[in-house]
Amino acid sequence: MKSLRKTVLSVSILAAMSGALLTQSAHAAEEAPAAAAPAAVEPGPVTANVTLTNDYRYRGISQSNFQPAIQGGFDYAHESGFYIGNWNSSISWISDTASTLKQSVSAPIEMDFYAGYKHEWSKGFAADIGVLQYYYPTSGSSGFIQNPNTTELYVAQNFTFDAVTGFLKFSYAVTPIFGTPNSSGSNYTDLTVNYDTGVWGLSLNAHAGYQYVAGNLMDSSASNSSLYSYTDWKLGVTKDFGSGLSANMSYVGTNAKNYAYVNPNGSNLGRGGFLISATKTF
Repeated sequence: MKSLRKTVLSVSILAAMSGALLTQSAHAAEEAPAAAAPAAVEPGPVTANVTLTNDYRYRGISQSNFQPAIQGGFDYAHESGFYIGNWNSSISWISDTASTLKQSVSAPIEMDFYAGYKHEWSKGFAADIGVLQYYYPTSGSSGFIQNPNTTELYVAQNFTFDAVTGFLKFSYAVTPIFGTPNSSGSNYTDLTVNYDTGVWGLSLNAHAGYQYVAGNLMDSSASNSSLYSYTDWKLGVTKDFGSGLSANMSYVGTNAKNYAYVNPNGSNLGRGGFLISATKTF
């Protein structure tokens, strides 16, 4: 999901909710899913990728506390349209959350496993459907931290109009989302558009998404939606150097509420910021 691609509940709200935790994941991508997005897998043999980035943002929310991350994975795409893959990234949000709660839980890596089927029903238009599992190998006592592992189903429509490519994608969580209590049924709508300028290997990139968080927080009357749903966006440029090497610079922002998505220092993990990354595909 690469992508996807998580949320931390502020300490004050956490105490008010009798120890309930909304994890730091709004998710593990959008970058998780620029984590390798399943919707972007093209037919072909096995490919692999590795990325270095100054901050892992998933659906606009930092997963690495504004610190650099290393990411990578592989994809296998059969000529029939079936594909399967794995994508991984270093993270800090679980240990950061545990530290805030005086717990000893850690999970330094996010592991995404996905599989699906993609079919070109008309020239330049390909439909895509699949399942994505976000997995966090944790160690230490769980304390108040909810299980962050999440399963999403997704459907996407890819499109190509000459130099313009992109996709519209809808993801639906069949489990609670990234440790958020009672949040099964949460969903994310993602529109991504790229324009190949034809100059110096430069492409312009634009993205907008909406994360809806379903349910109520624990047994309270406060809805997860009013507290934690938000919109994110990204504008950037990608440089293709050839031989599978590319670099991207983007500006990312969200309207995530300050009290809902915060790090241990009280900084909003969805605040606007610049991302710089380099990717090598093999």
